Amino acid sequence: MPDTGPSFTVKLAETEAEQRAAQRLRYDVFVRELGGGGEMVDHEAGLEKDRFDPFFDHMLAIDDSTGKVIGVYRLLPGERAAELGQFYSEDEYDLTVLKQSGRKLLELGRSCVHPDYRGGTAMYHLWNGLAAYVTERDIEVLFGVASFHGIDVQELAQPLSMLHHNHLAPTDLRVRAQPDVFQPMDLMPVDALDRRVAMVQVPSLIKAYLRLGGFVGEGAFIDHAFNTTDVCLILDTARMNERQRRIYSGA
Repeated sequence: MPDTGPSFTVKLAETEAEQRAAQRLRYDVFVRELGGGGEMVDHEAGLEKDRFDPFFDHMLAIDDSTGKVIGVYRLLPGERAAELGQFYSEDEYDLTVLKQSGRKLLELGRSCVHPDYRGGTAMYHLWNGLAAYVTERDIEVLFGVASFHGIDVQELAQPLSMLHHNHLAPTDLRVRAQPDVFQPMDLMPVDALDRRVAMVQVPSLIKAYLRLGGFVGEGAFIDHAFNTTDVCLILDTARMNERQRRIYSGA
């Protein structure tokens, strides 16, 4: 019989140990691999964490053969953000247009997969779990920051400009980077863009959202602590076509 690859269990963290397993994977990816940091990062224990973690749901992908957490997603429903007083990404983006829309919101973040499982089906299973989470809670709009590695925007001029010119959110979804940290994304005119060159630099997660009909907010944020350039992704489930819905739900 052919090798069908590893099988996975996708679930929400239910214990402190499971949450720490998520933070441990995040440390391996965001700190060891990508050179990030933060005020609450625990280098001794190897945990990437922050003050928002206790309020988020932590979705885990677990390799059934080893029991190890190999993929994570962090999820914050709008009603819980209201109790908390803010969404995580509000430090970077003005979310007023979304918060005043009257629609059910879900903030996504800290998505990563162990290097040994990239290019396989781990992210596919996480997305299926996310789709189920969204359906169960009648979520209408998903959003969150996604990152380019590095903080030199001139090196990212092609992809940032391509996102601005081709995938800018409509006005009813167009969040904007906070005024004091606003980094323009339209660094090149349309006629100077090379879409092939630009897409090579776009991280896989951002490409996935674009394939689903996702948009970006206006302006980027330079995150010096994490050594990244962030953009805000927005996905409106009502705007997805049938093909995009099938991809998203894993049908």
